[in-house]
Amino acid sequence: MDFKEIQKLMDEFNSSPMRELEIEVDGFHMHLSKNDVPFLPPHHANPEFKQNVEQIKVKETKEETEKCEYITSPMVGSIYLQPEPDKQAYVKVGSRVHKGDVVCIIEAMKMMTEIKSNVDGIVSEILVENEELVEFDQKIFKVVEG
Repeated sequence: MDFKEIQKLMDEFNSSPMRELEIEVDGFHMHLSKNDVPFLPPHHANPEFKQNVEQIKVKETKEETEKCEYITSPMVGSIYLQPEPDKQAYVKVGSRVHKGDVVCIIEAMKMMTEIKSNVDGIVSEILVENEELVEFDQKIFKVVEG
């Protein structure tokens, strides 16, 4: 197959309702997929791919058994994870938080609002960056029992 034939085939595939296409002609092999995770027949699945899938399954299983809650943004604005640029962050991964503890500040319309934890536990993940714009109800901290 020459480049023009391949390009034409790809264009036709992109405009078609097909989700996957695999072609093998005279030693030339091409696999096209519109899926997030392409289907690979057993003879094409490599050990590295299988290992990555297993790691994802283990992570999902761990998250399902690990009871967690999220602290979410009550408003739209810029988030500040520390009270001042030269001060320590309110919380970091591993910090224990209690209901009512200040975990960050959100600035909206020149007003600084302290955001307080609505859960007890240990911060296992910070889901935003300092000074990032956050949306209403966006998850900002993952908190696990502890």
